[in-house]
Amino acid sequence: MAPKKVVHIIGTGTIGEPLIGLFADKKDLLGFDEVTFHKRTPLLTDRSKVVNLMRRGARLACDESARRGFREIGIEPSCEHHEALRQATVIIDCTPSDVGLQNKKEIYEKHAHNTLGFIAQGSEFGFGKMYARGINDRTLKHGVDQYIQVVSCNTHNLAVLIDLIGLRDGGPGNFAEGRFTCIRRANDISQDGSFVPSPQVNRHKDERFGTHHARDAWHLFNTLGYDLNLFSSALKVNSQYMHAIHFNIRLRKPTTVEAILDQLKSDDRMALTYKQSANSVFSFGRDYGHYGRILNQGVLVVPTLTVHKGTEVVGFCFTPQDGNALISSVAAACWMVYPESYEQKLNCLKDSIFDEV
Repeated sequence: MAPKKVVHIIGTGTIGEPLIGLFADKKDLLGFDEVTFHKRTPLLTDRSKVVNLMRRGARLACDESARRGFREIGIEPSCEHHEALRQATVIIDCTPSDVGLQNKKEIYEKHAHNTLGFIAQGSEFGFGKMYARGINDRTLKHGVDQYIQVVSCNTHNLAVLIDLIGLRDGGPGNFAEGRFTCIRRANDISQDGSFVPSPQVNRHKDERFGTHHARDAWHLFNTLGYDLNLFSSALKVNSQYMHAIHFNIRLRKPTTVEAILDQLKSDDRMALTYKQSANSVFSFGRDYGHYGRILNQGVLVVPTLTVHKGTEVVGFCFTPQDGNALISSVAAACWMVYPESYEQKLNCLKDSIFDEV
């Protein structure tokens, strides 16, 4: 009998929790037999979350030192964490910043020898090959790319804008430069901390790229052999709804708004909207998305799209935070197990990918 195909997810935060739920709900269609997840600390405030994830079919793994604590709050773990690591076909690390890199060095490279591949999220720069669904899939190589870093939600948005506006008609030779301002929401609605009382601007830490968003997008496209002229700035605003990006992509060949819209409409990674407020787009996702999440990589605001002097494409695009990283994480996990058919398996998520919001 063939061994079980098990996806093991580490962390239950803003990406980990919906990812566990998504795999639990869709595991049969995605080609997995079992979903396990690791939570480090037993907390009463998180009990309802853990119980409901288990109710949906996911199995809790914990450190042996935490087993008693989980039992004391009425939760019986299914297995010890190292046992879950040994059984995992694919491991997706959704821990806080830099923990994934530490796990790679201290756990994965030493103990998880039966695992096909490891996936970490956008904050883990250096974990493995940068990846965003639909951007650089053709560069993935079995037996080589065992470690994959799914880029951040705003980097996904930059990447799809660069791909569809800057590269679709003429390739890298038509792309002159891309300038982006990432207008970030303060914190997720599930988080109590890190809210800001007023807009807060970020320093340009990187002389070449400005912020990590352009840096990561450059590395993502560099896997295709491209050396793109990118620069990004970022600020955080006192809202919990959605990130937004102001983009200015300069091309070498003249274009029109109509031509750009035709390119965007032809690709399921980009949704279009005539709504001009983050709350109205967020509300649509809450009503129709997968547990409130839009799985497109970006939501372009059509009334803001313009072409300046024939070659500068300018506009605003909302970022479906978590949603775009979620579908890329699922795609990467399915690719590791089903490299020839993983895109077909993603068809089960089409009901949360929209043409229009």
